[in-house]
Amino acid sequence: MPRLTIHEDRCKACGLCVEFCPKDCLALSDKFNPQGYHPVELVNPDECTGCAICAKMCPDVVFKVEK
Repeated sequence: MPRLTIHEDRCKACGLCVEFCPKDCLALSDKFNPQGYHPVELVNPDECTGCAICAKMCPDVVFKVEK
């Protein structure tokens, strides 16, 4: 099972990862990070395949994907 680590403090809530996730595993959170943005969060971890599209799309290097 892949493991996805999200560095929420770096996220600027651009939403690219949410838009491109093929399994709809990600969503923007209701809470705020230290920068004042709604960071991305993993909402459907059982569906995550570890494809790393989120990491490839992220301009802020928020994701770490381990298989």
